[in-house]
Amino acid sequence: MSSSLLTNSAAMTALQTLRNVSSNLQTTENRISTGQRVATASDNAAYWSIATSMRADNAALSAVSDSLGLSAATVDTEYTALTAVVGDSTGGLTKLQSLLVEAKTAGIDRTKIQADITQIQQQMKGTAAAATFNGVNWLSTTTATPATFDLVSSFSRVGGTPTIGSITLTISNYSLYTSSTSGILDKVSAGASVDTISISTLTDSAADQATLDGYITQVTAAINSVASAAADLGAVKNRLATNTDFVKTLMDSVTRGVGQLVDADMNAESTRLQALQTQQQLGVQALSIANQNSQSILSLFK
Repeated sequence: MSSSLLTNSAAMTALQTLRNVSSNLQTTENRISTGQRVATASDNAAYWSIATSMRADNAALSAVSDSLGLSAATVDTEYTALTAVVGDSTGGLTKLQSLLVEAKTAGIDRTKIQADITQIQQQMKGTAAAATFNGVNWLSTTTATPATFDLVSSFSRVGGTPTIGSITLTISNYSLYTSSTSGILDKVSAGASVDTISISTLTDSAADQATLDGYITQVTAAINSVASAAADLGAVKNRLATNTDFVKTLMDSVTRGVGQLVDADMNAESTRLQALQTQQQLGVQALSIANQNSQSILSLFK
């Protein structure tokens, strides 16, 4: 084999090998430092594109999770107020009903009973007014209150088309007091509403007893309506809780899916790092040996 002073083929081969090893070593070091084998589009365009879209979906799911938390808090506030209005033997509509039944007793002092009734009426109205969360109140509404309320419940994407799921609530189903007196407790029936019932002037006459019967019927109907509204919100609470758990689980699944696409296998990368470092050292030695070939040509001229 001829020797050339201008062209050192062995050194060129060793240099090219060393360059390849150094490039692979740099790639491995980047994967170890970032923890990803696909950190940029140039690493793997297809996987990077998929991972980027899935991360965007996860961000949307995170927003849905936050919205579900806000919705759950709102529903819980309204639900708690409704159950308080239904009440028990010490207050609310249940107590009001028992007081009206008591007022049927002949010769009883209905003025004193009315004092209790008035306190219950004020307490229920105050409870409805206090059922506000983040500026939202479904129990005591005004003309500014929307007719329906959408609670964001889910997010999905098929291809490039996103879909936002929601739970739509009709506010009139839960309104106890309205600006137009059309709520469950302020709607006038037979000359009075639950909010304005007054028995202090009633007597033991047949007509007044019939009026009391009408009040009792009215309050009983209100109990059924408020209890139905509370039951409906209870079902919504359960649905929101289920959706919250599902969204969190789905976010974990998406995160795992992204990881399988782009995360580096640190066990494999550490093994590859050791091998490449050894190859680099050997490449440097091979290049050094190859560079010495030109020095041997000088011996031919001695």
